[in-house]
Amino acid sequence: MIEGVKVKRLTRHVDDRGYVMEILRDDDPIFMKFGQVYVSACHPGIVKAWHAHQKQYDHFCVVSGNAKVGLYDGREGSPTHGQTESVVLGELNPVVLQIPPGVWHGMMALGNERCLLVNVPTEHYNRADPDELRKDAYTDEIPFTWEVKGR
Repeated sequence: MIEGVKVKRLTRHVDDRGYVMEILRDDDPIFMKFGQVYVSACHPGIVKAWHAHQKQYDHFCVVSGNAKVGLYDGREGSPTHGQTESVVLGELNPVVLQIPPGVWHGMMALGNERCLLVNVPTEHYNRADPDELRKDAYTDEIPFTWEVKGR
């Protein structure tokens, strides 16, 4: 696992009406502070990548469908600098993924349906001075494969 990235397993409380699944609570070990909450949709065949933050931690949870989240440690001095990783989030793996500043990340929907990702970042989006660094999804600077390969 890339240094500083954390995974919180989620529990679905199921009954005959459906389920409730808590995503992030203020008493969770991974909770830091609240910035805002937003939903990001990703259509099949689309890659939404790469971006990183200088201050902000992200807390990703896919609540509909499934997504492949790509991670790349771009932090100089980190013990995992230069490493990549992918994590499947969603209905098949209900988790919250905490992504620290300096770790580049992106996502793609898995399968033939749109995925919906809820993010609870530690900072609200500042339109006048966005805390965002961006790279193209298929940049040679990040050694990551978005395509799903059979095993």
